[in-house]
Amino acid sequence: RWWFVLAAILIFGGMIRFIYRRRVSRLLEMERVRTRIATDLHDDIGANLTKIVILSEVAKQQSGQNSSGNGKDNLLGSVAEISRESISAMGDIVWAINPKKDSLIGLTRRMRQHAEEILQQRDISLEFDAPVVEADIKLDADIRRNVYLIFKEAVNNIIRHSNAAAVRIDFALVDKELILQISDDGKGFDKAREYDGNGLLNIKKRAEDCGGQLEIDSTANAGTKIVLRLKLKSAVWVWR
Repeated sequence: RWWFVLAAILIFGGMIRFIYRRRVSRLLEMERVRTRIATDLHDDIGANLTKIVILSEVAKQQSGQNSSGNGKDNLLGSVAEISRESISAMGDIVWAINPKKDSLIGLTRRMRQHAEEILQQRDISLEFDAPVVEADIKLDADIRRNVYLIFKEAVNNIIRHSNAAAVRIDFALVDKELILQISDDGKGFDKAREYDGNGLLNIKKRAEDCGGQLEIDSTANAGTKIVLRLKLKSAVWVWR
């Protein structure tokens, strides 16, 4: 009967609406939790690590004034350096879990900042090409994190191994495909050989985890080029 069909449709529609509203509520709650964790890490642990750095530097200066031995100075210097590295690593974690940073523009800014800071310290010239867009794209947190860590590992490998004088980074979105290309003019390496260390293995693993395609082109004494291609299954545009 018509009233039975109508009732069934209304009940089914109500169930769909309930499930949708519950899912939205859970997503909003997850964002609130991520924001709270990011804030707590930054305010509490970050502040304590900064205090350790400052106190280590003060203790190192006082130790140098009061004694002639270098053992304590070296130990305090190591404590300060480890604390700085921990602050940097925690900054990456805070950025990765902060839902306010789930965007293409946020990812681009973070990559540019890291590249400029670490390369300029070593007098390596940098060209960073990323198009200016009028609308932003909301990125999945896991994709954003993996792309950034692939980028960071590639740049760190340049610092540690390449002896490069110049680096070029191109980051673009073409037909819902993220394309990241990192090139250097360093000494390169022979891809047929096996090397110690987990740098390249980590890059390949993260590319697989986020469903990307990774290309590594390198020749001894001819530089290295790494290209990551990642199709975005769904892209939500956010007009600024």
